[in-house]
Amino acid sequence: MDIHALTRELNVKNDSKIVLLVADGLGGLPLAPGGKTELETARKPNLDALAKIGVQGGSIPVCPGISPGSGPGHLGLFGYDPIQYLIGRGALEATGIGFQMEPGDVAARGNFCTLDAAGKISDRRAGRIPSEESAPLAIRLREVKIPGYEIFVEPVKEHRFVVVFRGAGLAGAVKDTDPQATGVAPLLADATDGGSRKMADLANQWIAAATKLLAGEKKANGLTLRGFAARPKLPSYEEVYGLKAAAIAVYPMYKGLARLVGMEIVGKAQTLADQMDVLEANWKKYDFFFIHFKYTDSTGEDGNFDAKVKKIEELDSAVPRITALKPKVLIVTGDHSTPSYLKSHSWHPVPTLLVSDCCRPDGHATFGENTTVRGGLGQFEAKYLMTLALANAGRLAKYGA
Repeated sequence: MDIHALTRELNVKNDSKIVLLVADGLGGLPLAPGGKTELETARKPNLDALAKIGVQGGSIPVCPGISPGSGPGHLGLFGYDPIQYLIGRGALEATGIGFQMEPGDVAARGNFCTLDAAGKISDRRAGRIPSEESAPLAIRLREVKIPGYEIFVEPVKEHRFVVVFRGAGLAGAVKDTDPQATGVAPLLADATDGGSRKMADLANQWIAAATKLLAGEKKANGLTLRGFAARPKLPSYEEVYGLKAAAIAVYPMYKGLARLVGMEIVGKAQTLADQMDVLEANWKKYDFFFIHFKYTDSTGEDGNFDAKVKKIEELDSAVPRITALKPKVLIVTGDHSTPSYLKSHSWHPVPTLLVSDCCRPDGHATFGENTTVRGGLGQFEAKYLMTLALANAGRLAKYGA
């Protein structure tokens, strides 16, 4: 039976509150054998206090050995099989900023990058150019016109933007142009099936013209496109879990993910403190809260171990404001691991901590990779996290006679 068919059948309504606190890229590795990970190094008294009364384990985002993108990683946490529901990053970014994609549209997530004199990438994120500098550049790219098509360009945040292509016969099976490396030139857009050749050709025309417009810039003099995709159709949280769900996120992509599964985007938080304010202000209005914290991922991708430790400590400092609200279930996890050691997303199971008044505490006094390996939840596929949340919240009836 499909898991969502089962949750629909067993759904029980009550007044319980569930909080899913996602520290993006939470999992890590030690910098040397026998050392501590970022999570184990961080001073995190509040998370460790929760470990004493909770149960922990390792969440497998997709399947063993597969390193997920943020889209599949979050879909798994939300209870949607990331193999069955594959969503391109472009659709997530476009939806996240509120762009209304039409049937047949194809969206791609854009990154400004820095090109050297030979046209090779020296910085994949243009020095993480601030939004106030990148937004005018994204708007300038609207000047690029391709006869027969409508092309929309919207700023997102920092080095990111969205481009949406509209016209007859477009499909999104197109490879990324980001080589995920420096010292090499951006890739050409290449279709992975015959039906997407027109889209790949259109993307290459647009990229060539857009790059000419950026040629005089010092930092953002180039660009790459990732995650070509049309808007998908997913069943909502209300349909499959009976939950009125809220998302409290800063970055548009994660708002887009939340919107696609029927969550309401609440507040306009820009900091973690803002997010806690929004949570408190909306506590009585929703059953489920998804809170997204980005910076454990970006510091990991930068290979900055100490900075990631500090971001974990920052996250820990917000935990008392959540526990003061007395949620029936509180889950702390990540969508994937981003070890500073690797400077990238990885396949490692993600530390996950669940606290409720009916969980079985596993005797650990700290929260970290070594304790999650021996935790009571064991290693489990992320797509089952929502059934665990619902069960601990008393929102699932008995299955069968």
